[in-house]
Amino acid sequence: MKNSLILSIILVAFSFSRINAQVKLDTIYANDIKNVALFFPEPIQQGIAGSDNFILTYNREKEQTFALLQATPGKESNLLFISNSGAVFSYIVKYSEELQNLNYFIEKSGSIGNVNRVVVDSGNVKIETDLPLNAEIKPSLNDRLYLDKFSSYLLNKSSKSAKLRKRNEKVVLKLENIVFHNEHLYFVMEIQNRSAIDYEVNFLKVSVKTRKNGKKKSMQNLNMDPVFKYEMPDKIGVGETARFVYVMPKFSIADDKLVMLDLNERNGERNMKLKIKQRFVNNPN
Repeated sequence: MKNSLILSIILVAFSFSRINAQVKLDTIYANDIKNVALFFPEPIQQGIAGSDNFILTYNREKEQTFALLQATPGKESNLLFISNSGAVFSYIVKYSEELQNLNYFIEKSGSIGNVNRVVVDSGNVKIETDLPLNAEIKPSLNDRLYLDKFSSYLLNKSSKSAKLRKRNEKVVLKLENIVFHNEHLYFVMEIQNRSAIDYEVNFLKVSVKTRKNGKKKSMQNLNMDPVFKYEMPDKIGVGETARFVYVMPKFSIADDKLVMLDLNERNGERNMKLKIKQRFVNNPN
């Protein structure tokens, strides 16, 4: 699964203008005649070219410390690299017929940030995150841009049949997909409103529950806050459909647990609880 994730992420790039407005990035020049070599202080885990006219080559099977770049004539774009320690390197790239430099030796100080994480183990729920479980998580600017871009990519992909759905009075909550990427689980969801009244969202909560096997066994509940929400609607008008993404820290659940999506209507009673069993969570795309 790791290889397919790394290949798929090549389709995703940071928004060049948004990053450049915040961080001054170095520029790398390339053309279609010579290879430009980039040597990093740590092995490369992922590399992303922002445009098809820039061809980035690196070993996706075995992490190594260098990459090769070529370019065809076209508009400038950007490159993003993530090392195996989580260090992030970002550059502007331009096509040029004349190349003054064919080799770039990159120092650790050239990193624009780092995605550090610690492992939190709460019973049978294992979560990797930057902060303690149930804490308010606020990703850095670069993390938010990355999550924003990949979430947009998922919503723009051809939609598949929903894995799970729950209906209440012609309002439908669907779980379209769960995608694992870069230490996060992306819950791609949809709310359809086929009723005659607008649906206003009060909240949509995610929790892990222990399945009740007997009358004497109490239901344990662990609320989980998303790291990031993309296109989460406040209101779904009559006849409208809203698709959105919840980004959760990576986790897995034991056999006796399930994940619950709890959708609550503001000033209404069209509430829904959608159960997600272990096989969907532990075997994401």
